[in-house]
Amino acid sequence: MIYKVYYQPTKIQNPKRENTKSLYVDMDSMPSARLAVEQNTAYNVEFIEELSEKALAYEQQNADFKLTEF
Repeated sequence: MIYKVYYQPTKIQNPKRENTKSLYVDMDSMPSARLAVEQNTAYNVEFIEELSEKALAYEQQNADFKLTEF
């Protein structure tokens, strides 16, 4: 399953909507996606969204779409 992870680049500063970024991971479950991001980055995970087939097709049209591997 492909998950879209919304995060802040650092855990030190207070979260601001303008600083929210996203990445895409292919994991078995939402908890494993959160664990992978938290163990391999210094990001502050805000939200994880499971992408449906239609949502994934839409996201793949974006030039910034790239699956992150850990």
